[in-house]
Formats: sequence, C-alpha cells, structure tokens
Amino acid sequence: MRDVRSLPTSVSRFRRGAARIALCCATAGLLGPVVSATAERTHREVGERVEVPCLDLSAGEAVRLPGFWFRAGPVGDGPPRPALVLLHGCGGPYARDGTRLSERMLEYSAWLNRLGVHVLITDPLTPRGERELCTQRMGGRAVTQSHRRRDALGALQWLAAQPGVDERHVGLLGWSHGGSTALAATNLHHPEVRSAPVKPAPADAFYPGCGVDLRSGYRAAAPLLLVGEDDDWTPPEPCRQLAAQASGALVTFHAYPGAVHGFDGTALITLRRDVPNGVRPGQGVRVGGQPAARELSRERLRSFLVREAGLP
Repeated sequence: MRDVRSLPTSVSRFRRGAARIALCCATAGLLGPVVSATAERTHREVGERVEVPCLDLSAGEAVRLPGFWFRAGPVGDGPPRPALVLLHGCGGPYARDGTRLSERMLEYSAWLNRLGVHVLITDPLTPRGERELCTQRMGGRAVTQSHRRRDALGALQWLAAQPGVDERHVGLLGWSHGGSTALAATNLHHPEVRSAPVKPAPADAFYPGCGVDLRSGYRAAAPLLLVGEDDDWTPPEPCRQLAAQASGALVTFHAYPGAVHGFDGTALITLRRDVPNGVRPGQGVRVGGQPAARELSRERLRSFLVREAGLP
C-alpha cells in the first residue's frame, strides 16, 4: 500500500499552528445543549468539554467548535495513542432530546477508548444556527461539505497537539454526511487538503455519499469504506466506483448484502418520509440496523485500525 501521508515531525509545530488558528477564530457563543445529570452518570457521556479551533474563514466570521474529548487513558499512562475525530451524520451529534450525545457517538467513543484510541467529537451545526440537516434538500443546506472539511482539518490539527496523542496516527471516522466529510478531508484534489499540516491517518467512512468526490477525481490516503448494498439514501454504486478509480493509495471497500442506511445501529428498519434526498427524492429512505453487518463491519474497522493506526 502506498503511503501518501505527509506529517510534520514536531508536535510543537502543531501547537503553534493551533494557536495561530485560535487567534483568527471568534467564538460563536453557542456551546450546544446542556448535558443532563442522568447522561453524565453513564460512560463519561460528556467527556471533557473543549473548544476546537476551525479552519473555516469563508463566511468572514469563523467559529470555534464545541467539542467532547474522550481520552483513552490518563496523560503519561503508557506510550502516545492514536486518536480519531468522530464525524456525525446529518442528524447532528446529539440524541433526539437534545440533552446528550447520540447513542452512536457514545457507543463508538466507549468502544474506541477500550481499544486504546482517543476520541474527539465536535458539533459543527449549533454554532452555525443549525440542529440537523437531514430534512433539508442538498442544494439548500447552510452547512456544506466545504465547512465540514475545514472543520475536520482543524480538528486534526487540534488532536495532534494534545498530550498523549500519537501525532502520526490522527484520523477521521464518519457516518453518512460525516462519512462524506471524511472523504472530502482526505481528497488531495482539494488544495486545502494538500496544504494541511496534518492529514488524516487513518480515515474510515460508513455509508458516505461518494458522488461528489467521484466526480472531482479522488486522490486519497487509504480510507476504508463500509456501505450497505440496499442503501437507498446514499447508494453503494458511487462508492464502489470511487474505490475502483481512486488514485494515490488503495481504497478498501466493503458492501453488506441486505443492509440499508445506518446498518451499524440497533434500531429496527423504518421509512423516513421527512428526508427529501436519496435515490427516490420525496419518497423517503429506509434506515435501520442489521446485526450481521453491524458485527462484521465493527470487526473490519478494528482490523483496519490495527493495520493503519498502530493498534496492538
């Protein structure tokens, strides 16, 4: 596998870069929902509250993203560990009640911490006046993939500067809209990705929308794509083509027969009629878990992290 990652050798460079970004980013004053006392009693649900500098200056007023920082262990406890930014889907990082992080964010952060991986979760929607994007048509969304790509690159730079983090292995793990963000932030077709001081290593995407990066020409740093064969929200075929045509490094692609959007969850399959996008716009999309695909994709993700992130 060819390695196209280009990382600075000194953590001090990361810290200087993060400080420069912090000076140019103005806080939006919105730190997301208050986490309930009940939520705080379960697996460190809020982690450590942080603010993550952004790279998004396109609107003339940048933001600092609210974040939740889950360490895999105390600082100084063993060698530096890899770290991942978890990139939520169009529903945002919070549960439906808006008082705590979603089940997916909590479950994966706990699982990754047990593997020895630090986790950062950010909220790019609330500071921009949005709570979700799923019910908005693609062309009318105020928060775009350009915003989220820059947010992800800024989060990687923040991660690389944290004590106890292995700066050689800071990466992205995204779902749906967040999976598309993982692709966008690894695509060397974009000048800001090529010039970023920290590039994702590794990058993993569950059921992303692959069409945009397929059309632009995808030059990647070896991501893992996990999709459902029966996904009618973000269909698998563009991702299959992207994996076959990508340049720069091998793209690992797995599709799961019978699996629909959100197959790695535990909810029953339902039809979401409030989603205007998908294979049949206006007719709704199917969302729900499939136990076999959930377990196999989790094992493939673990094996990928062992190979690409230096896990034991």
